[in-house]
Amino acid sequence: MPDWLLYTGSRHPHDAVERLPPPPPWRAFDGGPVLPPPSGPSGNAHQARTYRPSDDAVQQVNAALYLRRPLLVTGPPGTGKSTLAYAVAHELGLGPVLHWPITSRTTLRDGLYQYDPLTRLYAAGRDDAPADEDIGRYIRLGPLGTALLPYARPRVLLVDEIDKSDIDLPNDLLTIFEKGEYEIPELTRRADPSAEVMTADGPRVAVTGGAVRCRAFPLVVLTSNGEREFPPAFLRRCVSVELRQPSGEAELAAIVREHLGALADDSDDLVRRFFERSSAGTLATDQLLNAVYLCRHAGAADRRALADRVMPYLTGPADDE
Repeated sequence: MPDWLLYTGSRHPHDAVERLPPPPPWRAFDGGPVLPPPSGPSGNAHQARTYRPSDDAVQQVNAALYLRRPLLVTGPPGTGKSTLAYAVAHELGLGPVLHWPITSRTTLRDGLYQYDPLTRLYAAGRDDAPADEDIGRYIRLGPLGTALLPYARPRVLLVDEIDKSDIDLPNDLLTIFEKGEYEIPELTRRADPSAEVMTADGPRVAVTGGAVRCRAFPLVVLTSNGEREFPPAFLRRCVSVELRQPSGEAELAAIVREHLGALADDSDDLVRRFFERSSAGTLATDQLLNAVYLCRHAGAADRRALADRVMPYLTGPADDE
């Protein structure tokens, strides 16, 4: 492996992220006070330990880390787009992955923070309510808002299925990604715009001046199934990588062994069947893993028929069995 690679795809945790050089001058951020990096597993231990990234994916992950740019990961279902985020966090010891699933109703505010005015209003009306109310109790940072806190090391943020978003969300993200900061108006309007707020996955943290500014820009992994095109302004600010299905039976069999160990013995016929069916429609690798596991434990006489039942086409012709 070239010496410049921090993430190597080895799946063995190490501290190479300490060698990450200073950012380019146009991507330097100075948020504070500095927060210690979170500890703990990535959040998907099995997937992180068994993921086999392509050489292209390894190169592009490192490019995103060095350049402090989001990583746009495209590819068909089942190619490991989301798992890549957990694999990087696992190997580089970057703590739990912050997961932000996207739908057509998702807004930028959903990712940044939530404010609960009704609970605050109810609490203020109680007879025992303190005169100096703690507004931070009613503000919770979202996955994106938490990732942009001034951590000493980059957090990993998984923005899952960005192609399902409202048409405006990618452009809305551009300003946040460029500035590396955002405001919380509910704080900036107060005489004292500072408070301790809740985070998406950890203890409360101090926000001063009503604004959050990052220090180590997070590794933002944006996944897309290719269901839409993104504006050029968005694309040029991302590092892109396309993941593909395994190219041959040997590669796929190796993936099955990584996941299932001894349970993958005598599964060559199911791997071959997967490739036969994939020529007529789209299948995902996790469907094959389900088929191998089920056939091993079910003891069915007709393994092929049972496997076909749990490997329906995702796109393409309907099963005619």
